[in-house]
Amino acid sequence: MDNKQLETLVQKAVSGDKKALEQVIDEIQDLVYNLSLKMLLFPEDAQDASQEILVRVITHLSSFKNNSQFKTWIYRIATNYLLTYKGKQSREFAMSFEDYEQFIDTGQSITVQYARNEGELLLLEEEVKISCTHGLLLCLQPLQRVIYILGEILEFNSKEGSEMLDITPENFRQQLSRSRKKIRSFLENKCGLINLTNPCRCHKKIDFLANQSLIASESLKFAQQTNRSIDLMEQIAYLEKMTAIYQDVPAFKAPSKIKEKIHQLLESF
Repeated sequence: MDNKQLETLVQKAVSGDKKALEQVIDEIQDLVYNLSLKMLLFPEDAQDASQEILVRVITHLSSFKNNSQFKTWIYRIATNYLLTYKGKQSREFAMSFEDYEQFIDTGQSITVQYARNEGELLLLEEEVKISCTHGLLLCLQPLQRVIYILGEILEFNSKEGSEMLDITPENFRQQLSRSRKKIRSFLENKCGLINLTNPCRCHKKIDFLANQSLIASESLKFAQQTNRSIDLMEQIAYLEKMTAIYQDVPAFKAPSKIKEKIHQLLESF
């Protein structure tokens, strides 16, 4: 759905059209969930945050005045909420860059006991790649993290990003530069996907992360049966890998529980 069609639906929803409101929520829920997932890493936390953000969208929809694109307005609501939201698992897992460096170095194993066949190994390797690189984002403070996600991963420019966060474009650029340097420095020094001289490889972390209950073959959070993003890294030039390691991850569908919760709310209107 293009922006014009979406904003037409929004105007109908503001006028009291409940069907249009349902369509608006269906259109934006994946956007909200994927942003929440990048900010919080853990799907359970992202689901809780997404539900609250969508509730805020519904209750504040009449305040949208067409001064910006509707999706920009959505990102503003979502980022404002996520900057203060403390997901339980996200809060417990977040650590400094120094501690995350030790976390990466710990428990690397050439053998993989948790994979019963080649297909399972490939999926678990992809699960580690996404979990590890996105877990790294939690080393950033919330504002720098959301700026990195908006500017580096989602590729919003400083004018768009500053509007979402209510800061100056110059501040957005400065914060993005700092976040980019921190993430790139870490990946350059630790990630074997970025720098082949680094000893860390995704399959070496499978057993350690499984033992820590951070990944499980029977309940994969990120890995999909097709389009392994880890394979795409081999086809990308070195300078592009720093961003591609995040951008090549496919978008995820919002869990059905989010839709069920929001539709229950809409029924009460």
